[in-house]
Amino acid sequence: MTTSTTTESIDVLIVGAGISGIGAARYLTTEHPARSFAIVEARAAAGGTWDLFRYPGIRSDSDLHTFGYEFKPWTDKQAIADAPRILDYLHETIDENGLTEHIRYQHRVVSAAWSSDDARWLVEIDRGDTGERTRISAGWIFCGSGYYDYDEGFTPEFQGRERFQGQIVHPQHWPEDLDYAGKRVVVIGSGATAVTLLPAMADEAEHVTMLQRTPTYIIPLPREDAIANALKKVLGDKRGYALTRQKNVAQQRLLFELCQRFPSVARRMIRKINASQLPEGYPVDTHFNPPYNPWDQRLCVVPDSDLFRTIRKGKASIVTDRIATFTETGVLLESGEELEADIVVTATGLNIKIIGGIDLSVDGRPVSLPDTVVYRGMMLSGVPNFALAIGYTNASWTLKIGLLCEYFCQLLTYLDRHGYDSVWAVADPAMPTRPLLDFGAGYVQRALATLPKQGPEAPWVMSMSYYADRRLLRGDVEDEHLHFSGAHDRAGKSVGV
Repeated sequence: MTTSTTTESIDVLIVGAGISGIGAARYLTTEHPARSFAIVEARAAAGGTWDLFRYPGIRSDSDLHTFGYEFKPWTDKQAIADAPRILDYLHETIDENGLTEHIRYQHRVVSAAWSSDDARWLVEIDRGDTGERTRISAGWIFCGSGYYDYDEGFTPEFQGRERFQGQIVHPQHWPEDLDYAGKRVVVIGSGATAVTLLPAMADEAEHVTMLQRTPTYIIPLPREDAIANALKKVLGDKRGYALTRQKNVAQQRLLFELCQRFPSVARRMIRKINASQLPEGYPVDTHFNPPYNPWDQRLCVVPDSDLFRTIRKGKASIVTDRIATFTETGVLLESGEELEADIVVTATGLNIKIIGGIDLSVDGRPVSLPDTVVYRGMMLSGVPNFALAIGYTNASWTLKIGLLCEYFCQLLTYLDRHGYDSVWAVADPAMPTRPLLDFGAGYVQRALATLPKQGPEAPWVMSMSYYADRRLLRGDVEDEHLHFSGAHDRAGKSVGV
């Protein structure tokens, strides 16, 4: 790979052209139109998750009135929307805000080195389209790459896998030509992907079995929000969307608080709903009775009860057991039962890759992410002019992204007003810390040792409350934990991680 000898200079480099990066770019064009910026995207298309995943039935499990942007009403009748509709929405956002010219595809950020003397990042980028390495000098980096690995999903080691004579597929790399018509399909997993695949594949497949080691809490919701559609019809798209957004934010929080404060009540309610949707005599407590409390892991949503309808029709089934080994014709379970299969789908989860795997350094010192603490949910302690976007795990991802983008723009305004060009958060070394995400999902637990930490209280808490974040991120920019620097007072000084 050849390295370019020229270095382009811009004000803000946005990493990732998914829902976070596109949102950040729109806020920048609105609040700081004079600032130069570029969006670099490792893949050849915009849309992030919604372009990457191509498995049957892929959809959001959050309603689009909260998963959509605050500034752009969601006008489609579907509230729990499929990926093509979400992609259309994102492409509309790009077009309406003139972002196309700012996006550079097949640009993968490899490393970023901060210089306190220059108050700038030197960013190394591998270009997949030309095979060369280029450099960009940026005053800021806004990392909107999400938090999982786009290159590889998680698949456990399955004994005897090599013996299986059928096809094994991971949803993150779904073959375009996969023919499952009339085939026996086993989907390993119990999360959002598995409960989406089951009803989506059942009409064409001979039979689809969801093989789960541990059940998940599953609740049905209408695909279309009748109240939202009525509000938009009466009040117009903008006002109707705003009111629906407030309603749904409150509903999400109410459900979460109910589950956390009264887990036994919530468990009984969910079980009652499940039982009402399943055939009489169905073993609900075997297949829909998780060993943890509701919202210790994310609840799975099924639009219009599609999963339950498919089970009632006999086109799909759920088996709760552990895999002993793969065989030539399927999967042998620890109970001794064998599930015959032509295709096995390993919907076994994701791998987390925080900040897209970028190699960060500050004044020549490598940044060790586990040694940093996240400030206001978006800055790493000791790392200047670097913002990362991580959304909610207990509500719609984009709710938090919008607040982070607003705060980011407020921070830039503050720097301009006071003649600063650098800002970094400083954490007390004696402050007790804990894992970044208080979430029981396997993909989170596997990665905790590699992630930044959070502190015991604001502004060092990785808050999962929209209402708390709204107060924190729309409050004053300046506080005792932020250090600022400008050209006039930076001489001879550097910052430390």
